[in-house]
Amino acid sequence: MLGSLPIEADLMFESPPPAPFDWVREGTSYWLFEENGAFGIPRNGVEAEPHNWDSRRFQANFAFPDGRVLQRSGSGTAVPTLDAEGRPAIMGAGPLTYRCIEPFKRWLVQFDGMVADTHVSHQIAQTVDPEKLIPLKYEFELDMVVPPNEQDISPEKFFTWGKGKQRDAASVGLGWRFEQMLRGEGVVEVDGTKFTARVNGSRIKRRSVRTDGLFLRGHAWQAVVFPDGRAAGYEARPVHDDGNEPWNEGFVYQDGKMYPAKATKVPWLTHLRESGDDVSFELESELGTTRIEGVTELTTFQVARGHLWGLALSQSGARYTWDGVVARGMVERSSTSVVGRDG
Repeated sequence: MLGSLPIEADLMFESPPPAPFDWVREGTSYWLFEENGAFGIPRNGVEAEPHNWDSRRFQANFAFPDGRVLQRSGSGTAVPTLDAEGRPAIMGAGPLTYRCIEPFKRWLVQFDGMVADTHVSHQIAQTVDPEKLIPLKYEFELDMVVPPNEQDISPEKFFTWGKGKQRDAASVGLGWRFEQMLRGEGVVEVDGTKFTARVNGSRIKRRSVRTDGLFLRGHAWQAVVFPDGRAAGYEARPVHDDGNEPWNEGFVYQDGKMYPAKATKVPWLTHLRESGDDVSFELESELGTTRIEGVTELTTFQVARGHLWGLALSQSGARYTWDGVVARGMVERSSTSVVGRDG
């Protein structure tokens, strides 16, 4: 499951990167979905930034099919990086911790903290009560089941692209990024109940210089792994106003082989819907056209007023179907031109 990256790429910086790399940040995030759709974690993540190394940004979403959302974000004290063997294998902030058990093969994700107890309808209406808090705790041990889908945005690659893709690459992150599909099991404690669960999903790790403001044009990003071992995903931006080709990279994993792909049908975010939105997509690769049907569930929103550059951002789960096989997976979309709430 290694791909072309060295083992060290899946470990952590022990200290802030020195000049001239002191703008490189290291980040990781996970998207986890209970295999039957009972709950989802439509993104938790931590960013280690050199200028604020000991206090890191984190985010954690937890969603239920009925629209209930448990959410926490902010800054938290960095956890120690070295594990018992002296490896830089731990990354965390505040209530959220990631531990590399074996690079590119096995990871542990832990959360233990207070979260805002709200509903996606309140997120859309911007009426979330930040004082309504409950405890949430979970721990999942995760096995990687697909090689990493790598994105190399090094200067050597960057300057071979057209202007449109170059613009978008700056928001993806100048450096490198990979996404890897996974399965696992663990324990959740919420509402006074403790239960075990099996999950599937994806994780992302990056070391890059990222200019988030260039997300202003909006984006769409989807990924899913199926019970039969197949997987697919992509990340794309809309065509530029001047006609330049945008960032659009994807993959199809089938029969043990990774096929580079391009999204030819993309469900852009045009309205705010609590669930049931059609997020079917199509990818073109050596295999031809791969069509995956999807509908949103386990939905969360951030609807910006004075932050996020005016974006509406949806980080959600979806129920995907590929040739009759069903799985839950991730979908993240953003837009500055949504038309409003749509049931």
